[in-house]
Parts: sequence; C-alpha cells; structure tokens
Amino acid sequence: MQSHTHRQKLIEVMRLWLRGLACQALRSSWGVCRIHTQPPPPPIPEVVATWEAISLGRQPVPEYFNFAHDVLDVWSQLEKTGHRPPNPAFWWVNGSGTEVKWTFEELGKQSRKAANVLEGVCGLQPGDRMMLVLPRLPDWWLISVACMRTGVVMIPGVSQLTAKDLKYRLQAARAKSIVTSDALAPQVDAISADCPSLQTKLLVSDTSRPGWINFRELLRAASPEHNCVRTRSGDSVAIYFTSGTTGAPKMVEHSQSSYGLGFVASGRRWMALTESDIFWNTTDTGWVKAAWTLFSAWSNGACIFVHELPRVDAKTILNTLCRFPITTLCCVPTLFRLLVQEDLTRYKFQCLRHCLTGGEALNPDVRDKWKSQTGLELHEGYGQSETVVICGNSRNSTIKSGSMGKASPPYDVQIVDEEGNVLPPGKEGNIAVRIKPTRPFCFFNCYLDNPEKTAASEQGDFYITGDRAHMDEDGYFWFLGRNDDVINSSSYRIGPVEVESALAEHPAVLESAVVSSPDPIRGEVVKAFIVLSPAYASHDPEALTRELQEHVKTVTAPYKYPRKVAFISELPKTVSGKILRSKLRNQEWGR
Repeated sequence: MQSHTHRQKLIEVMRLWLRGLACQALRSSWGVCRIHTQPPPPPIPEVVATWEAISLGRQPVPEYFNFAHDVLDVWSQLEKTGHRPPNPAFWWVNGSGTEVKWTFEELGKQSRKAANVLEGVCGLQPGDRMMLVLPRLPDWWLISVACMRTGVVMIPGVSQLTAKDLKYRLQAARAKSIVTSDALAPQVDAISADCPSLQTKLLVSDTSRPGWINFRELLRAASPEHNCVRTRSGDSVAIYFTSGTTGAPKMVEHSQSSYGLGFVASGRRWMALTESDIFWNTTDTGWVKAAWTLFSAWSNGACIFVHELPRVDAKTILNTLCRFPITTLCCVPTLFRLLVQEDLTRYKFQCLRHCLTGGEALNPDVRDKWKSQTGLELHEGYGQSETVVICGNSRNSTIKSGSMGKASPPYDVQIVDEEGNVLPPGKEGNIAVRIKPTRPFCFFNCYLDNPEKTAASEQGDFYITGDRAHMDEDGYFWFLGRNDDVINSSSYRIGPVEVESALAEHPAVLESAVVSSPDPIRGEVVKAFIVLSPAYASHDPEALTRELQEHVKTVTAPYKYPRKVAFISELPKTVSGKILRSKLRNQEWGR
C-alpha cells in the first residue's frame, strides 16, 4: 500500500507527536492509573487518520493492502527508530504467574519467524487454507499474523469442535493444513485420512506427536527475516463457518481490506481505542470477535490483553481487572449478567474506562446494575460474521437503554420489509445494509461455494441480516430477535439442524425439533422437542434426558447440547410436512 519513502514520510510526520507521547510515558507507568479518568483523546497520527478515512469510505481502498506489512510493520518501524515508546502490543497471562509481552517490533520478529515455518516446512503458498483451532495461547496471534504475511487464508475454529465438525470443515474448505493443541490432535488424527487436501498437521505443544510438526520447536529455529507477500485488497484473509437454519454451516469469506481496514473507524469510535489503551476481549479465539479485536486494536496502536481463561469465571475476570491496567473491556452480555451478580463494590478497577458488549441482546437491567456499581457505561454494538460493526453506541454518544445504538459508518443501515423497501421509523422489519449501487468494501466477499445462499441474503438494494428490529426517529436501532431459527446462546450461534442431526443418531429419537428457550443467564438456550421411538416410550424421562444430552455432547460441539428437553407425541408441521419450529419457539417465549 505504501512505498518505503512514503512510510518514512509518515514516520517523520508523527515524530513530534510521538516524542510528546514518549515523555508522557517516562513520567508515568502503565500500572498506575487514575480511577475512571476520561482524558481527552490524543491527536490521531496521520497514518491512522489515513486508514480511518478509508474505513469511513472517504478515501478509496488501495489496490494492494496487507495488514501485517501496511499496519503492523509501520508501528514496528516507529518503535525501532525511537519514535514510539515500546508499550506492549500484546500482553498474555495465564493466571498462574506466567506472562508474555511483545512490542510491535517483537511481534513483527516472531510473526516473521512463524511465516517462515508456514512457507518452509509446511510448504504453504498464497491462497492455501489453514485451519486454526487453538485455545487462548499467544501462538494463535502469531500464526494469524504469519498467515497474513504469507497470504495463507486462516480458518479459525473453537476448541470444542468434535471430530465430525473438524472433518466437515476440513473437507468443505479443502484446507491444506491445520494447527491445534494436544487436546484436539487425537480428534484430527481420527479423521485426517478422510481429508485428502490435508497435507500438514502443526502441533502447538511442548511435546511431540507422531505425524505432527511441532510449531514451537520450528519457531525457535526459524529465521526472523521474511519478505511479506504482496496481496491485493480483495484477496482472502479469513474464512469463518457460520451456522444457519438449514443444512451445514456456511463459509463466510473476508478480504485483506474488509477486516484489515474495516475496523479502524469502529475501533476508534465504538471501542474508543488509542495507542495508550489495553484492550481485553474475553472471547474465544474461534469466534469472529477475536479477529475484530485483533484488527481494531492493532490498527489503532492499542495493546491486546489476553487471559488464558481455561474456565470462564466471574471472580477471575473481576480480579484480573483489578490487578492489570486494562482500560477497555469487552464481554458478551451473558458474562456481564454473571458479573453483576457479584458485589462489584468490593473490586477497584483502577484503569478501566470503557466497556463494550455485543453478540446477543443486552438486558437493560444488566446495564443499569453494572453502571450503578462501577460508574461505567456499557456500550452495546451489533454486527455479524459477514460484516464489521453494523451499529453501536459510541463512547461519547447518548445511550438509550435497550438500544443497539446508531449505524456505524460507512454502512447505510435501514429497516426494510420482505421486498427490500425501506420502512419508516417505528415500523418493525429486517435489519438491512445497503449494498447497491456500491457494495461496502468492509463486507464479506460471499458464502464460498454457495451462490444460492449468497443470492438469498440479498433483497433489492440490501443485504438482509436475518435479524428484526425497528429504528426510532433519532436513528437508534432496537433489536427484536432473529428472523430465522438460529439460536444465540451466550453468543454461540447454534443451528437447529446441527442439534437435530446429532439427536437423530440416537436410537431413542424418532424425530425432533430444536428451538430457542428463554434463560435468565444465557439469554436463550437450546430446547429439544423429541418424539421417541416406540421401544423407548416407557423409559425413565429424566435418565433418558441425561443420556441424550451426553450423546449430543459427544457427536457435536458440547455447547450445542439441549439444556432443556421435552418429550411429545408429535411435532407441529405444515401441510407439506415441514416442522413448524416457529410455533414451538413462540410457545416457549409466550408469544
């Protein structure tokens, strides 16, 4: 995107501003902060201002762009020349005293070594696809950046995936490589013979395993010299599998620019990130929010904070906020529901100043409790795997409790009817993003290998999100629910067909229908309505419920199992025999 000369010019433009920032850093420690101080934001460096202008649609997207080269290496160069204080770019803790801290310069060095591993021993080339399934380990961020440097397309997945899930994803994406940890390696071995495209298996571990390449051993020996490949802005950077109401999960493809430049503005406005911030998003690495955090934080020069969190626990989160100088926190509403059940007055968040939430609807009661006990507002945002931030409550905006906020530029967000006609304020309809006559660059490329699904997501001039809401006279959006049957439990999107398919493999199940059911903690949970096979009709219902729940956990990812089960004699159906999930769902929600 930028020549060497242009980059040097940008460095000189930033020199005086950064010298002042360096002096400020010498006067204070990151570990000492005033409680809830709201200092005026620092001036935006010219290089960030340029990225933000592109993100807002005010400047054209460059023909060539690579986040590692055009963003991360710029910050690294500023550090090398002494024009940026060596604040952490990445800070990882495991809760037992072990910490990893990288500046942008060290991140650059380690990610170039990782890139040499991918290109060398793994033999990966630009456009090849690598499945990345790791818990919250530093290696995940290194390999993600290494994929950008090499032009390899990363396919993140949650660590709870089963062998069946892995097999489907590896086959559908035709992935040439997979990287995972000891816990999931046996599952990969069980299905790798059925995945002809899979050529290399990379293990993140301190031990070896037959048939696997040890990433950490190779990383230590790799050269730190690597030339980043030249990628076009529209080249693929990541693929995410997203659940739907029918069939298997679909592949959502994002480009170098849609993610690499698409989060600059929302990172600055909704997340309110600057070079002095430390941003902790508790999300799993397999979800899009991990990528949202990576691109939004690092494009704005902020530090990404990560806690390994083997088990999500409210007290661990609260104690971490007290111990470390975290300035910005993002959790799903489910976690905030757990946090407000604690006595928050016992915890002193010395540096926390900005809190974000998204992934599911935020209960106004949770927002009120959090604010009353901490003095901090919860800024809700809304987006999808297919998009960047669609709308949100930015830092300095007026918040209407229960609203998702206003449209996030450059998106033109409207409420439309079934034909794609814009509805007036106050009318319920589909949340839609205008894609014609010009499709926003910060948008997914398509559903890979599924042109029918891509076409079905569009209506008239709009992309239809599948969510329903209304917009008020002031432009605030009010979420009403899914337009389809996808279940959103603790921000985990669960397709009913996936759970029904798992249940169908048990001999007790004649047929089933899976819908969402209200839950005070998770917002909604999976409920299965099951018609039993005659041979199981007289079995103990409680024992059979437990057996079916355990069965689903073994067949598919455990988070998908039905927390509620009801045995019924028949399912409601249409004349043509299609199951009326909507009738069951309305029954659950008292509609």
